[in-house]
Amino acid sequence: MLTLQFVPYHEISSLSSASRINKILGLVKDNKIVLMEGRLSPVEETDLIQKTMEDINKTFKGIELCTIYPQSKDEKIFKKAMRGMFNLILGNRGGMTIIGPATLVKEIKKDPNKIQLLMTNGVKRRRRKK
Repeated sequence: MLTLQFVPYHEISSLSSASRINKILGLVKDNKIVLMEGRLSPVEETDLIQKTMEDINKTFKGIELCTIYPQSKDEKIFKKAMRGMFNLILGNRGGMTIIGPATLVKEIKKDPNKIQLLMTNGVKRRRRKK
């Protein structure tokens, strides 16, 4: 069964970086695809990847990660400044982060109009011997 776990920003905003990473990694290790409101900082993303690499074993093969930013390329300077002030005051609420276990998620593709989550079929196929 596929489980999507939505994590609202207010649930992780008060956590330390290490606690935030551990919470996300715990959900992913339970074979849940995490849809997180907002995004991790670049340092937190690096730490998440590092912690993931340390935890890889026979049952946990790693993660797939994708962050979507709600920014328009042709946005006016005033709107960019307002967005910057908003992020400074309220944190990194803009965007969405998708994190899933590599055993379930083969690849996450994004473009401006859609997100494609390519899943593995979970069935191991044996190669035919010729």
